[in-house]
Amino acid sequence: MSFEKEIQRRRTFGIISHPDAGKTTLTEKLLLFGGAIQEAGAVKNNKIKKGATSDFMEIERQRGISVATSVLAFIYKDKKINILDTPGHKDFAEDTFRTLTAVDSVIVVIDVAKGVEEQTEKLVEVCRMRNIPMIVFINKMDREGKDAFDLLDEVEQKLGLKVTPLSFPIGMGYDFKGIYNIYEKNINLFSGDSKKNIEDVIAFDNIDNPELENTIGTKAATDLRENLELVHGVYPEFDREAYLEGNLQPVFFGSALNNFGVRELLDCFVDIAPTPRPKMAEERLVKANEKGFTGFVFKIHANMDPKHRDRLAFIKIVSGTFERNTPYLHVRHNKKLKFSSPNAFFAEKKEIVDISYPGDIVGLHDTGNFKIGDTLTEGEELHYKGIPSFSPEHFRYINNADPLKSKQLFKGIDQLMDEGVAQLFTLELNGRKIIGTVGALQYEVIQYRLEHEYGAKCTYENFPVYKACWLAPKDPKNDEFKEFKRVKQKFLAKDKRGQLVFLADSQFSLQMTQQKYPSVVLKFTSEFE
Repeated sequence: MSFEKEIQRRRTFGIISHPDAGKTTLTEKLLLFGGAIQEAGAVKNNKIKKGATSDFMEIERQRGISVATSVLAFIYKDKKINILDTPGHKDFAEDTFRTLTAVDSVIVVIDVAKGVEEQTEKLVEVCRMRNIPMIVFINKMDREGKDAFDLLDEVEQKLGLKVTPLSFPIGMGYDFKGIYNIYEKNINLFSGDSKKNIEDVIAFDNIDNPELENTIGTKAATDLRENLELVHGVYPEFDREAYLEGNLQPVFFGSALNNFGVRELLDCFVDIAPTPRPKMAEERLVKANEKGFTGFVFKIHANMDPKHRDRLAFIKIVSGTFERNTPYLHVRHNKKLKFSSPNAFFAEKKEIVDISYPGDIVGLHDTGNFKIGDTLTEGEELHYKGIPSFSPEHFRYINNADPLKSKQLFKGIDQLMDEGVAQLFTLELNGRKIIGTVGALQYEVIQYRLEHEYGAKCTYENFPVYKACWLAPKDPKNDEFKEFKRVKQKFLAKDKRGQLVFLADSQFSLQMTQQKYPSVVLKFTSEFE
């Protein structure tokens, strides 16, 4: 198959939502259709303690939440689909923001009962800033929830989107009869039995067909006709160009747990979703069909397999082809590296691949060469940008609880920080280590992983800091900056890349500092250099 055709076959997308809206369940059902897994992880069914396919870290299984972004791929209708399942929990938002730099489109999952929640708002905002095409999936239609039109209004108002429904529910909760697929003009009847074959679809080219009453009952048929008339009257026709530009968002209804409405979503997605999109580097815009290979690291995961201390750097391929055993330039180190066993992910299996195309995600075994945001190319000096590092909200001293294991502890902290789980600051004054995180749950994850993956124990103590600000003095040699460093000595630290950081202890002290030292610029995010 030609290079162009391979690019046309690729669809790489992320699934985002508030925790518990059913994101991981939806991921599983998509894999089920792609034949990548035989039975779903029965996420709600506690009798089967398998856990969802995409949650492969022990702590995720215990808590029932996803804390790492997992990469899953499958083939459906001859399209190669790469899903990046992101953590919904807000303590891991940073991981999700980084993942959004690697996707070409997004599916937003919304819970029918809870509607649009806070975490969804934040994530959708990031997608809107980048004009990422979005499809909305309203989940859990088999439960009682908000009226479909109210939900569509809420999505438009709270998320600032312009929607057009491509399927519409017939009833909800106890009265849930099924879904009318506006995109394909047919009806899928709901039996409440998730194990049944899902292919029972009845085609209704004409909604006025009297057969409709026999199929779903008179009241439901009347309601459906009225609702569809309203849909056609109120919402714009679906326009693929507008969707690809991020100006129109199709909406689907269904129940991921009962595998209902998911096929409609997938069929339409394969049809309309974008192929790999061009990406902006500092130097120029890079298009997918360029011959020269380029890619960037958006995630690092240590100990994918606890038996082997391996780190995987996840690379999104932007252009050209990535081939095994071929030397590529690591732009930051300015040295050539080659990889003998690049991994691709196929559901829960890792396979070694000889060649990968734009849109694919490849896992490279890493001995410490990579940081998040690194670029690999065939030789061109390119720097992909836009992978942010946020100012943490929580700060704690980290102490070694087992003096005999200090080497393991430092190695563990070092690797977990490279993964971007949290940020490490070393105080200038006494060299004590401070861990800053976006959410408090990350401390538990770090403690758990240090013990189970590195055999090191740690304790924390509180460190009262309001914000970490990266320093960018206009002139590092001027007296004002020297004075600032002298006065604020005990609040200064270095981050992992050796950049100077000011740890402000309160909002007041931050404002005073900005007034007193105007030439010292304080930044709240540091782009990964």
